Amino acid sequence: MRVTGGSLKGRTIEPPSGRLEIRPAMDRMRESVFAVLGDLSGLSFLDLFSGSGIIALEAASRGAGPIVCVERDRGKFPLLLKNVGIAPLRIECKAQPVELFLERNKTPFDLIFLDPPFPYAYKEELLASVERGKSLAQKGLVLIHFPREDRLPATLGRLALEDERAYGRSIVRFYRSA
Repeated sequence: MRVTGGSLKGRTIEPPSGRLEIRPAMDRMRESVFAVLGDLSGLSFLDLFSGSGIIALEAASRGAGPIVCVERDRGKFPLLLKNVGIAPLRIECKAQPVELFLERNKTPFDLIFLDPPFPYAYKEELLASVERGKSLAQKGLVLIHFPREDRLPATLGRLALEDERAYGRSIVRFYRSA
């Protein structure tokens, strides 16, 4: 996998090996999403379901900071740590369930990227947890990557759909906090 833009453009990272539950985000999707987001200088970024860390690296490459990754699978964690080591700034990595992190976290982030496994059945509840909790800054942006066949609401509490992009059989939705 390669970083698609910014200061780390073209750098490659090690993809997870032989794990069917890992679904690395497509290069085209990442490049498009981060083109929509533009320069992230000075914006805090939370990468949930981090996997390989490629999303956090795309954010770091475009100036985001501080950045936090959350990945529950301790088997993936050493690879995540190795991959984010190429970032120009320290990326904090937490080995815990995303749901637990959202419940306990008190630090607001300007941008939150959710990339749960496609079979994950609680995507709407996950968005509700972000909306209810303290992880999203006022007027912050939440992005969620999910399969086309799943249905998510256009509004959820203070979250309102701002944009949606389709990439093959997947969708990325952009929700803005009111």
